[in-house]
Amino acid sequence: MQQGELINPFPSTHGRLENGAIGRNTSDWEQRYRRAVIAGDTAATAVVVAAIGGFFGARDAANWHEKWGILAFGTELLVLATLAVSRAWAPAVLGQGAEEFRRLGRSMFTAAVVLALGGIAFTSHNIKLWIFVAIPAIGLVTMTTRYLLRVWLHKQRNEGRCLRPVLAAGDVATVRDLITRTRKFPHLGWRVEAVCTADGLGLDGDQIDGVPVVGPLTDVANHVRRDGYRVVAVTPDAHWSPDRLQRLAWNLEGSDAEMVVAPVLMEVAGPRLHIDAVLGIPLLRVSMPTFTGGRRAVKEVVDRMGAAVLLLLFAPLMVVVGLLVLLDSRGGAVYRQRRVGKDGREFTILKFRTMVADADRARAELAHRNEGAGLLFKLRRDPRVTRVGAVLRRYSIDELPQLFNVLTGSMSLVGPRPPLPEESAAYGPDIRRRLLVKPGLTGLWQISGRSDLSWEEAVRLDLRYVEDWSLALDTVILWKTLRAVLYGQGAY
Repeated sequence: MQQGELINPFPSTHGRLENGAIGRNTSDWEQRYRRAVIAGDTAATAVVVAAIGGFFGARDAANWHEKWGILAFGTELLVLATLAVSRAWAPAVLGQGAEEFRRLGRSMFTAAVVLALGGIAFTSHNIKLWIFVAIPAIGLVTMTTRYLLRVWLHKQRNEGRCLRPVLAAGDVATVRDLITRTRKFPHLGWRVEAVCTADGLGLDGDQIDGVPVVGPLTDVANHVRRDGYRVVAVTPDAHWSPDRLQRLAWNLEGSDAEMVVAPVLMEVAGPRLHIDAVLGIPLLRVSMPTFTGGRRAVKEVVDRMGAAVLLLLFAPLMVVVGLLVLLDSRGGAVYRQRRVGKDGREFTILKFRTMVADADRARAELAHRNEGAGLLFKLRRDPRVTRVGAVLRRYSIDELPQLFNVLTGSMSLVGPRPPLPEESAAYGPDIRRRLLVKPGLTGLWQISGRSDLSWEEAVRLDLRYVEDWSLALDTVILWKTLRAVLYGQGAY
C-alpha cells in the first residue's frame, strides 16, 4: 500500500499486480464503505433516540427507565433490525440509484408499523412520540448521513478511485456503448478494463476505445478467475444462447465476480422490472407504467403541499426579485407563456421576466444563431437577456413563479420539461409519451445538464422518467436539484 493511501478510509485497490492480475482485495473499499454506512445509521439512530428520550424523559425522571428507557432502547434495536431485514445495507444498492433510499424508507415504515402494533399490544401511552417523531427524525438523519457518504464516494470515483474493474463480454457495438457510458458516468462505480468479443477482435485490432480485447467469449470465465474482475457485464451478442449464459454463470461460481446481463429491451428499469420463474424458466417481467392509482394520488398531495410550503418560504425573495426585474428594464415582472402539459392540454406557465419586452418578436431575427438542440431554441449569449435576467437564469430563480402552476395542478414538482406548442406539434409518436404525465418544475433533464444536453439525450431522460417514475426517484431528483441550481450547469 502506498503511503498516501493510509489516510484514505476507502482506498483505491483496482491497481494490477506485477503479474498483470488484479488483486483480490478489490472489494476492500466496498466493505469499508458498507461498514461506514452501518456505523452512520447506528450513530444517527442512537443520537435521535437519546435526544428524544433524554428531553422528554427528563420531565418524568422517577419513571424514566420504565416509560422511556425501554422504549428508547427498543426503538433503536427495532430500526436497526428493520434496516437489516430490508437489506438496506446490501453492497449492491449502496452508493448509487434510488433503491438505497427506497429501502431506507421501507425500513422506517416497517419500524413505525411494528411500533404501533406493539403499542396496541402493551397499551403503551408514549408510543405515539416514537412513531410520529422519533422514526421520521431517524429517517431524515440517516438519509442525510448516507447522502454525505455518497457525495464523498462519487468524488472518489470521479477521480478514478473506488471503481469496480469490469470485464465486458458481447458484441463490439454494445460493448463500446457500455464503455462510453461508464466513462461518462464514473459515479456509477464501473470501469471497463477488458473486453471479450465473439472473435477476440475489436475495432482497432486488439482494442475498443482504448480498452484491450483479451480474448473470445468462450474464455470469459478463465480471464475472470485469472485476473479477478469484480463484474462481468454481458451485452447482447448472437453468441449468448441460454445454455451458454447458464454455463458461464456456473463457471463463475466461487469467484468474486458479479455477473450482469443486459437484456435486449428499451430503457426500462427500477420498480417496473421483475424476475419471475414460470415452469422453471426465468422470465423478465416488465409491468405497465403507472399513470394513475394510489402512488399518483400521493404525488399530487406532495406536489400541492410542497408548492404551498415553498411559496411561503420564498415569498420574501420573490418580492425582491420582482422589484429588481421592474427596476432593471421596461415590462412586467412576471412573464406568461403558453406551454403544453399532460395529455396535450395547454396552460399558461409563469416565470420571472428575464428578457427585454417583446423578446418573442425578435426571435425570428436570431433564428440563424440558434445553438439549441433539436426543437429547442437557445443562445448562450442571447442579446435579449437583461442584466438581472442573466443572474436569475444562472440560478434558476426565474422559475420560482412556476410553484403557482404546481399549486393549481397544471405542473408537478418533478416531471419532463414543459414544451412549447410548436415543439409539441413536431413531436413524433415516441416523443409524445412525454405528455402522459404532468411537466415538472425540475426533472432528470435539470440535474443532468439542462441546455448542455443533446436533443436525443434530453428526450431519453424525459422518456426514462415517464417509464420508470417512482416516489423514491422524485425524492432523489429534488435532492439533486439543489446542487444543480447552485452550480448552474447548462443554465443560460
